[in-house]
Amino acid sequence: MNLASMIDHTLLRADAAEAEVAKLIEEAKTYEFASVCVNPTWVAFSAERLAGSSVKVCTVIGFPLGASTPETKAFETRDAIAKGANEVDMVINIGALKSSNAELVERDIRAVVEAAAGQALVKVIIETCLLTDEEKVLACELAVRAGADFVKTSTGFSTGGATPEDVALMRKTVGPEIGVKASGGVRSREDMEKMIEAGATRIGASSGVKIMQGGQSDSNY
Repeated sequence: MNLASMIDHTLLRADAAEAEVAKLIEEAKTYEFASVCVNPTWVAFSAERLAGSSVKVCTVIGFPLGASTPETKAFETRDAIAKGANEVDMVINIGALKSSNAELVERDIRAVVEAAAGQALVKVIIETCLLTDEEKVLACELAVRAGADFVKTSTGFSTGGATPEDVALMRKTVGPEIGVKASGGVRSREDMEKMIEAGATRIGASSGVKIMQGGQSDSNY
């Protein structure tokens, strides 16, 4: 199993400077990670420097709260793709889900899926740490109905990250055809292997280099 090809090498801190993003990109090329995952402001910068490599550009939409409107998320998605994004990780409207407004949650996801229109993979962040198991299942079902490519556990910026239990529940809910991304708190190769065993097909981590070197990071993402 090629672990590197399953890692989205991630830098989403608000204070990330250009030199840090450039270092992230060079690390991703060296290890041949699946993607770099950066905030939208760094998409064009990343796309230019990754041109000709196998590493994709992943960015985040409605991040980290998910509380912007479907129309705003759709605009963000189109803008990111125009600047070179190949994958978008969107945060659902968590408040709508907690309010049992399934229609709005599905419309929110579908807005991003339609904006991506076959040009970029769509991963749906459900923020498991804020949800009951029933809400996690519903969020995954809505993501599948809306046409998403992946469901994803966490932003890494809330009260908790991925757990093998949540990954297993998400995999059981979406079935074998949809990707499951574990993110938040995956700090070591052991952590990553537990997530894969539970059903994850992609890992979001700022600790990609440490994971590949067999070490452990103290990062929350």
